[in-house]
Amino acid sequence: MQLAIFGLGYVGVVSAACLARDGHHVIGVDPNHIKVDFVNSGKSPIVEPGLENLIRIAVDSGLLMATDNFAEAVLRSGIIFVCVGTPGMSNGSLDLGFVRRVCEQIGGALKKGCEYKVVVVRSTMLPGSMESVVIPTLEAASGKRVNVEFGACINPEFLREGTAIHDFDNPPKTIIGAADERATVDVRKLYDGLKAPMFVTNLRTAEMTKYADNCWHALKVSFANEIGRLSKAMAIDSRELMRIFCEDHKLNISRAYLRPGFAFGGSCLPKDVRAVTYQGRSTDVNTPVLSAILPSNRVQIDHALSLIYATGKKQIGLLGLSFKAGTDDLRESPMVTMVERLLGKGYQVSIFDQNVRLASLVGANRDYILNHIPHIGSLLKPDAREVFSESDVIVLATDEQVFGELVRAHGGGKFLIDLVGTWELASSANNSIDGHYAGIAW
Repeated sequence: MQLAIFGLGYVGVVSAACLARDGHHVIGVDPNHIKVDFVNSGKSPIVEPGLENLIRIAVDSGLLMATDNFAEAVLRSGIIFVCVGTPGMSNGSLDLGFVRRVCEQIGGALKKGCEYKVVVVRSTMLPGSMESVVIPTLEAASGKRVNVEFGACINPEFLREGTAIHDFDNPPKTIIGAADERATVDVRKLYDGLKAPMFVTNLRTAEMTKYADNCWHALKVSFANEIGRLSKAMAIDSRELMRIFCEDHKLNISRAYLRPGFAFGGSCLPKDVRAVTYQGRSTDVNTPVLSAILPSNRVQIDHALSLIYATGKKQIGLLGLSFKAGTDDLRESPMVTMVERLLGKGYQVSIFDQNVRLASLVGANRDYILNHIPHIGSLLKPDAREVFSESDVIVLATDEQVFGELVRAHGGGKFLIDLVGTWELASSANNSIDGHYAGIAW
């Protein structure tokens, strides 16, 4: 099929590469010339394992290209995906400005052609957004009628940063929401090869599924962390406790997030929890559990800071700055919050994160460092050994395998604050790091 994908961020570029790999002709569309040039030269504009190889093969085979010419991309495609950001506002509502602008561009291009095309939104939006923003904008810009002269669908994505390609190929489910069956026919064919249940439903139900999932994931993280804090206070290793807890498969408990550790962050969970609680306030529906998730998450950051304060040391080294391993995404990273708190109290901080390299960042992440946290960007070290030499306390913040190796090689005489707990560092702490070890919940 001929596909256009508007937005070459995480969702867009991963979808483009995977769909091109599956034999479809894909045109990626983005106003950012750096991203366009990266893709056309066979490179990835984001850090994601295996992605650059997929892009290079797809570009070399002629199945993938990128452009900033949105009109040409629409006219050459039968299905147009919208994969642009929906940033959260200070009150928890969503800014759909990027979605509206792209729909205006797509609608303007649809006005020039007469072929029936389907617009598929993968961006995360609150229920009712397709009916109140996407479809009216497309109709106004094109002068055409939905379900008659063009189709519109919502197709939520379930891609996790760091495992996005695997998640694309092995989704928990595929959901397509539409008001007209004709619009779903070709979209369903795109996912024919996937071994996952497919649900075709109405627009609002499809829009809400992503929020239900993400709120549940966020709740699971906070639940495990609260259990971890309580367990440690009673001299219980919460990792052993939760391993036992997770063996109960009869109630369909997933292991994915039920592991005590550090606070959650990223572009999805915090924003989506805020959006749902905002929706509750807007409709006078009380959501006390959902409203408690973000405060509980902040408590986990406070708890990690208390472990650092307890060392009595002022020179702090941080291994990991992005919100999770295997990504360069700094959006709402709890590590960024922790660094800002430490700096505010007069601590000296140095950071190593091989994925967060200022010179190679493009788009939102580069802008975020330059415009929002330039004081933190200046603390990044190109060599982890600098962090160890300048620090009395090492904070293991993300689950990168290389960090465990670095701690074993250079951690002698240092205090280690472990926010990850995936290696058996505790059992070997007395030998490798002179006994100066504290786990966040074990």
